[in-house]
Amino acid sequence: MSVIDSARNALVPVRREGYPFIAAFGGAAIVLGLLWSPLFWIGLALTGWCAYFFRDPERVTPVDDRFVISPADGVVSAIGPVVPPRELGLGTTEMTRISVFMNVFSCHVNRAPVRGRIARIEHRPGKFLNAELDKASSENERNGLVIEGPNGTIGVVQIAGLVARRIICWADAGTNIGVGERFGLIRFGSRLDVYLPEGAVPRVAIGQTAIAGETIVAEFGGEDASPLVRIS
Repeated sequence: MSVIDSARNALVPVRREGYPFIAAFGGAAIVLGLLWSPLFWIGLALTGWCAYFFRDPERVTPVDDRFVISPADGVVSAIGPVVPPRELGLGTTEMTRISVFMNVFSCHVNRAPVRGRIARIEHRPGKFLNAELDKASSENERNGLVIEGPNGTIGVVQIAGLVARRIICWADAGTNIGVGERFGLIRFGSRLDVYLPEGAVPRVAIGQTAIAGETIVAEFGGEDASPLVRIS
């Protein structure tokens, strides 16, 4: 591998939404350094973390309509049957939900789990509980997308967390989205829930690390497992 290739792999692109925060951290580091030089290095480290948080690496997404792809980087924190949020309009029947928890070191760019048409986008204000808690799905501030995919309608919900206070979604209702396509991000530490229609079989386990745009979290047409079976 050449030096140029190594540099390209090391220099991961940063989302423009992070520029103001990176600039603010950098400016604070300079000001603090003028007061006491060790503070500059602490501020510089925090500036580096901020740039790392807003990183936006390229991903290689499996292109197969049987697969549901993870919408977020993080750890699979829950799998089981849950009634989806009312605002999604998915009815009152339980659907298999797969939750991925993102900590402050995860890449927070969110990606579409399937290709399809975005039928609706609904934002709901709420609390900022720890996103690892099960009740965060219903009580925290959230933004939900309903995607009409090749194998049925899927809900994907961005959930704010204890530290995360801002949900960003740049997708538009009524438009088409590709599997693995970026649709938003959350600042700083949060969770993504995916609600699966009948016929989707989970292909991950609780505690497994998922990579947005790459990890297969569920599959349609699976033979051995039954959806809506709670895994704990």
